[in-house]
Amino acid sequence: MGKFIGLSIIWLLLLAFDVYIYKAVLNIYPAWSAKRKRRFAQLWWGYTAVLFVGVLLSMSFGIKLSFRTVFLVAFFITFMSKLVWALVLLVDDIRRGTFFLKQKVVKQQPEANAEKNAIPRSEFLVKAGMALAAVPLSSLTWGVVSGAYDYRIRRQVLTLENLPREFDGIKIAQISDVHSGSFYNKKAVLGGVEMMMAEKPELAFFTGDLVNGKAGEMRDYQDIFAKIKAPLGVYSVLGNHDYGMYEKWKNEAERVKNIEDVKNTHGIMGWNLLMNEHRRVKVDGAEIGILGIENWGIGRFPKFGKMEEAVKDTDDLAVKLLLSHDPSQWRAQVLKDYPQIDVSFAGHTHGGQFGVETGYGNWSPVQYIYNEWDGLYREGKQQLYVNVGYGFLGYPGRVGILPEITIFELKRG
Repeated sequence: MGKFIGLSIIWLLLLAFDVYIYKAVLNIYPAWSAKRKRRFAQLWWGYTAVLFVGVLLSMSFGIKLSFRTVFLVAFFITFMSKLVWALVLLVDDIRRGTFFLKQKVVKQQPEANAEKNAIPRSEFLVKAGMALAAVPLSSLTWGVVSGAYDYRIRRQVLTLENLPREFDGIKIAQISDVHSGSFYNKKAVLGGVEMMMAEKPELAFFTGDLVNGKAGEMRDYQDIFAKIKAPLGVYSVLGNHDYGMYEKWKNEAERVKNIEDVKNTHGIMGWNLLMNEHRRVKVDGAEIGILGIENWGIGRFPKFGKMEEAVKDTDDLAVKLLLSHDPSQWRAQVLKDYPQIDVSFAGHTHGGQFGVETGYGNWSPVQYIYNEWDGLYREGKQQLYVNVGYGFLGYPGRVGILPEITIFELKRG
């Protein structure tokens, strides 16, 4: 019900934008013939009607994923483009309204060119709005066509003072936020896994959100991710979506069974799922600890993680690496109460799936929600790395923030 209420509000906004822009376009082309106006109306409102029916079917019926994706993406891009266009027109209307009120209240005489300024909407502003609307239209469309599966390798050296010499130079691969229920291109997904395996990591980490909500989403991708292997093991944790909390279930027992099915999928793929526990990894007699907790996030996100259980019996380990899906746990718990954790590995933010990455710094709207959202962070002797994700959720694409495979090299400080 909540999804439909939210969608209805967005639809009403989109309809308001449509009416507003439609009238603006007609105002700047008064010389159009009745036939041309009728054709424009058919195209303008026909597109909106098709989009409405398509999204309604996508939300209500189990239509094919590829068709559902097309309609939902078209809806999202259309909304963003028309929002920009409408805002440009609104700014001009506010300007003209202010000018009108000033004349009425102050009794100011109109300037010589006031008659010209009183035109309902200028052709320039309508066309300027159209041009600006093309920016989100083109970038978001390109993000679907090119960005969704444009996997990139990001390399990061992790320097640790207490790292045993036997682990110096060890290579770790990390992926996060697969969200298999959003995929629609198996070949591309396989290509990313093969890219990761070509790096020949000794350890591999997965930091949560294997599915959008249902274990069955992995049916077509289980064999692909089972190809992720590492001599010292593949270790994983659950993310907030893996608990099925955003799905509708007949009863709680069905949801609990789904969680067990998700857990079993990790085992079938050969991954070591860590549920508030740790594993010892040994190289030539030396050991480090890999700790993993269930999801723990600030605000509305589930808090199932139990750090006290994960760190139990690890005091003798020189280095402890923590897998924790939500990066907010690092500042809220790890920095405050667990100074023995050397490095935390997280995901969850997706980098907002939209933003800018440069050599001088990164930006994304998601940074206004999370203090740590992309890349490496240090505070004192503790470090956190946030992977921006392998998959996508909601908007089936990425603009500026590409899907990530992280390759770490451990170095003795």
